[in-house]
Amino acid sequence: MATKVKPLSGFPEYLPAGRVVEQRVLDILRETFELHGFAGIQTRCVEPLEELARKGEITKEVYVVQRLHAEPGGKDDLGLHFDLTVPFARYVLENAAALQFPFRRYQIQPAWRGERPQQGRYREFWQADIDIVGQGSLASHHDAEVLLVMLEAAERLSAEIGLPRVIARVNNRKLMQGFYTGLGIADPSAVIAAVDKLDKIGEEAVRSMLSADPAQIDSIMALGRIKSMDDGFVGQVRALGVSNELLDQGLEELADLVKAVSARFPGQVLADLSVARGLDYYTGNVFELALEGVPGLGTVSAGGRYDSLASDGRNTYPGVGISFGVTRVLAPVLSKGALQASRPVPSAILVAVDDEATREVADRVATALRARGISCEVSPNAPAYGKQIKFAERRGIPYVWFGGVRGQVKDIRSGQQLDADATAWTPPAEDAKPSLVSGSANWYRDALM
Repeated sequence: MATKVKPLSGFPEYLPAGRVVEQRVLDILRETFELHGFAGIQTRCVEPLEELARKGEITKEVYVVQRLHAEPGGKDDLGLHFDLTVPFARYVLENAAALQFPFRRYQIQPAWRGERPQQGRYREFWQADIDIVGQGSLASHHDAEVLLVMLEAAERLSAEIGLPRVIARVNNRKLMQGFYTGLGIADPSAVIAAVDKLDKIGEEAVRSMLSADPAQIDSIMALGRIKSMDDGFVGQVRALGVSNELLDQGLEELADLVKAVSARFPGQVLADLSVARGLDYYTGNVFELALEGVPGLGTVSAGGRYDSLASDGRNTYPGVGISFGVTRVLAPVLSKGALQASRPVPSAILVAVDDEATREVADRVATALRARGISCEVSPNAPAYGKQIKFAERRGIPYVWFGGVRGQVKDIRSGQQLDADATAWTPPAEDAKPSLVSGSANWYRDALM
């Protein structure tokens, strides 16, 4: 009996043409990171469950991994990592003796979260992270550096595939904690966790979550309403009349960040004092990036400073990092076909086969082409040339090669056929690899409307 296959929601899978698009995005990110000297690493997909379970509100979404007949709750329970920062911190501790600090790494891998699938939120998703980690200390200018690198990567994605411009909202956890402490709040961390939900549930709902007197809550809300495209937020915070040394540090760090990033990307950074980030390992500047004009998608890139995530008891390894949600950005539009590859296969040429007895001739042609980096494939069988051309058309392959190494190549779109030598002929640059094709200049926004 035939069995109908049911898809698993929240685990996006693309057809080959969609994978071409995804791979180009990953290449752009990797190339940008490497231009700035970040070294690539890959970590295992699992971590000890107890380690994952102490990193903030994400605990309830961790997938548990165990042997089929293992005792539940055993000491060896593992979990799939929900981001790439926690495994990176562990990686630094294990390899500190072999690393040079500050250590600059990029990491492009899947992560997993057991949450309700919806647009922009998936159970399995690709992330692209960069982090800079120091030993004992890490200069504050690296906060701006990682944000600038990610904005540069986003700028390339805008130029090459038409992704909307990215706007960065930034805040500082020291600023928030110092302000709440100066107000006399007993548990600033609880307030930060509540304020982090402002965008999702609104001011009234957040007010109901706070255990403080009305005057304190009014001040908390007043701080969360402050937004500024420059360092003018410093004066607005001072006007609220709260004094605290940690608040002063946070204001200075955030002002420096905004000025440095605005100088390179004017109009793309906003000091938003409601941004908190839900993970509790952040200690300083925090960032959330969204696509301009696409409010329904939410945050597509985020990160910040963490000063105590990694420590072996003798040394502390403070760091700052930022992550780009590749699947969050691509899955909603690839599922609608808004961005396509010009062909679903890398092959630029199909080498025709005269008959099975002479297949080795076609194989020699393919070998000569591949030796020069030209993607090609040999026809799987040897019907009439017309059927082989039709086969190439169905796969989107633009050229068909006839004859031996010194043969003829045909552009099956125009019908033009030329004498050619497989050791010298090269397809035009625009045909050498699949290109990306969209239906309009605003294809991304149009696809999500």
